[in-house]
Amino acid sequence: MRLDLLSALNDARARRQAAILVTDLQDGGQRLVRSSTLSADDPLYLELEKRFRSGASGQVEAPDGRAAFLTVSVPSPRLVIIGAVHISQALLPMAEIAGFDVTVIDPRTAFASEERFPAQVLKPDWPQDALATAPLDAYTAVAAVTHDPKIDDYPLIEALRAGCFYVGALGSRKTHARRAERLLAAGLGEADIARIKAPIGLSIGASSPAEIAVAVLAEIIAALRQKTEARSNNPVTL
Repeated sequence: MRLDLLSALNDARARRQAAILVTDLQDGGQRLVRSSTLSADDPLYLELEKRFRSGASGQVEAPDGRAAFLTVSVPSPRLVIIGAVHISQALLPMAEIAGFDVTVIDPRTAFASEERFPAQVLKPDWPQDALATAPLDAYTAVAAVTHDPKIDDYPLIEALRAGCFYVGALGSRKTHARRAERLLAAGLGEADIARIKAPIGLSIGASSPAEIAVAVLAEIIAALRQKTEARSNNPVTL
């Protein structure tokens, strides 16, 4: 690999950005494609788009018949759970099994305790402080489940501004309508607010915390792996 391509690939990894090294198997030529700059004019656009979602490397054939190998580098998906509640206790181990790096944020120490959550995933801080050292990005999902706007609203706003691939919030439609009014007042547009999955989780009739966690995780995985519209403020292809 050329030194400039290696440097660019390492830079993408350091920034938690997805990139694909395209190697022409006929002449050995290489180029690097970042998800943030993928163009519909690229002859491998559809295949590259699919690989950014799946994260799978492999050989492909271009429309002109030339074979290429795609070496795919995508960040590990993260899940940031806002609220150390019963749903979070069920969601955490399931998400980790599914391959997500999970963080649980809650300033309420009665909930955010090491008796309830492993110390390595727990941040018993206000989201403003916790996210200052671990900013959100396009490969992060945010699930806000506290029912407290003083805790939930800030990370929801930051998630939408950062282009997180999934943003969900617990609460009824009436609760979400009031939330939408607050977010509009905070300067977000209606299109951004419409990206919030609320009520959170797939509609499977879930009632217990564990069932709700299943519905939430399924919705997150669908958002990660299925084709979605480009993010309004930070467009990427996942």
